Amino acid sequence: MKHRIVKIRDYLEEKDIDAFLIIKPQNIRYLSGFTGSSGQLIITRSKNYLITDFRYVDQAKQQSPNYQIIKQEKKIIDTVKDICLQEKIKEIAFEEDQMVFKTYEIYYQALKPVYLIPASQFLTKIRAIKDHEEVILLKKAVDLADQAFKHILPYIKPGIKEKDIALELEFFLRKKGAEAKSFDFIVASGTRGALPHGIASSKEIRMGELVTMDFGCIYEGYCSDITRTVCVGKLGSKQREIYNIVLEAQIAGINSIRSNIKCQDVDSIAREVIVNAGYGEYFGHCLGHGVGLEVHEEPRLAKDNDELLQPGMVVTVEPGIYIPGFGGVRIEDMVLIHENYIEILTKTYKDLLVI
Repeated sequence: MKHRIVKIRDYLEEKDIDAFLIIKPQNIRYLSGFTGSSGQLIITRSKNYLITDFRYVDQAKQQSPNYQIIKQEKKIIDTVKDICLQEKIKEIAFEEDQMVFKTYEIYYQALKPVYLIPASQFLTKIRAIKDHEEVILLKKAVDLADQAFKHILPYIKPGIKEKDIALELEFFLRKKGAEAKSFDFIVASGTRGALPHGIASSKEIRMGELVTMDFGCIYEGYCSDITRTVCVGKLGSKQREIYNIVLEAQIAGINSIRSNIKCQDVDSIAREVIVNAGYGEYFGHCLGHGVGLEVHEEPRLAKDNDELLQPGMVVTVEPGIYIPGFGGVRIEDMVLIHENYIEILTKTYKDLLVI
């Protein structure tokens, strides 16, 4: 964690700010390793403080050896104020996107005359570049999802409910070591496949239907996110056409990824395949997003994002076609960007499967 704290201190020096207040759980974990549900960090130019209540003091000492653990004896804002006074803090960076206005007012009034400086974007930026430790955990989370896809294939048959597939996926992942699912699984069959976020329902799968499964897990805090679409029984010509178009778009998008390409250019390259095939109106979401401690992080592979991809970023590539009244297809992999090449983390077979 020390190298991550150094980045915070470098930022404080560059911006001439006295300290950084961290309240978002994922950022707390990223910078300290602490996983308790109650805590805040204050990082100054020379000291690290972790404030938590009596339930987590021993845990904090074990997980965050680089921090001075402060047991919360009163309101946490009052403890923050005490540290600000003790350290003579005049300016403190904070995560403005984590505070509703009422919470901001509480902090503003309690900490006066300390000046609160919005700095969420900096944390978003540094977390977008994964270090070696993070990559190892992400690969493990993806491997579990790959295993889950292979496991679930024999369960997919006419008469089984979408939600039963989702439950079996989650049970398998947890049994294999996942601590949780990374989001509510999407299992959308038949016409429900036209719903990009078709959370698993009580609908029974029928012969001849496409089934889209979007799922992933959390392993030691890090997420996976993959999507596969399969067909149950006889495959129709339009189903095959749509699948092949989405697969072509996905491969084109992946092959275009490299360091220093604009996010919007990757989106455009994949989207052009679907547009040229006449299905552009049925692909409404962006091509992909970053994945890490959260399943949706920066960067976004979107047509309005001119940010450059950088080594260390992990992104999804997930084009789709969703036709109301007919169904849909989405295929999604996770990709790690290196200096001179890319690494597809998802290893699962993605040519069209008819089961």
